[in-house]
Amino acid sequence: MAKQDHATGKFCPLIFGEILYDNYPDGTRMLGGAPFNVAWHLRGFGLEPLLLSRVGQDDAGTTALDLMRSWGMETSLIQRDLAHPTGSVNIKLDNGQHSFDIASDQAYDYIDYTAAVDSLRNRPVSLLYHGTLAARSTMSCTTLHFLRDILTGPCFIDINLRSPWWQINEVHGLIHEAAWVKLNEDELHTLTPDLTSITSTPLKFAADHHIKHLLVTRGADGAILVGGNEIHECAAQPAERIVDTVGAGDAFSAVMIYGLSRQWTLQRSLRHAAEFAAAICTLRGAIVNNRTFYEEFINHWED
Repeated sequence: MAKQDHATGKFCPLIFGEILYDNYPDGTRMLGGAPFNVAWHLRGFGLEPLLLSRVGQDDAGTTALDLMRSWGMETSLIQRDLAHPTGSVNIKLDNGQHSFDIASDQAYDYIDYTAAVDSLRNRPVSLLYHGTLAARSTMSCTTLHFLRDILTGPCFIDINLRSPWWQINEVHGLIHEAAWVKLNEDELHTLTPDLTSITSTPLKFAADHHIKHLLVTRGADGAILVGGNEIHECAAQPAERIVDTVGAGDAFSAVMIYGLSRQWTLQRSLRHAAEFAAAICTLRGAIVNNRTFYEEFINHWED
């Protein structure tokens, strides 16, 4: 599998991991999962991401595939599972903070590497994006490591520490020598309990794990990007009214990847990622089924 499509010049990201439904306390059910959200946004921005996941042979899985097709997304890499259901998460809100009750033994825990390789045959892949949740299971984790071994493009790793579904040694193994690692400030605190400052700790963390680019999102305090010995900072963008912060980090990741496809500077990518993440926070849910919403950002960014 090639690093890029030399014939067309297309930037083709492979997005690996979970498709699941977010179940809100009021009974609302919305399709999500960090990899799904990132792939959805990238398609909204006009890219053609390849989403590799697994859903159940159930109504929820069929609905997910139908929604993807309606958005113009590739579905041939989505596996169907006869034995396990489409992923599900119960979201709880306590004092303004979200918590996540993530069901175990879901279809995305069984992403098959043989089927994955077959579906990727002769497909150009420019970048591999994945999170940490789908790596909780033996089968999907094996598939992920196999893909990382055979693909030649860079990895963009989006850390999502969802208890009890992670182990610190496994996270360290995934991020070692990665081209891109994104995590939020709380996750940086968790992985580096001896945190001393928000500038020196990311530098040390990136150096210790040989990470080329480390992105730390900080909510209302903006974001920091460590690249080499340089630190790029970005202030948070104001949001008129915060409705829902679920998916804000995924929105940030999507724009950083889009910036790679456009060869933006790191500072420009940070600024635009903060703008888009702030806009997502003003809406319910992690994705937007409205092409005009994305077109307005594209037009603004290209002015």
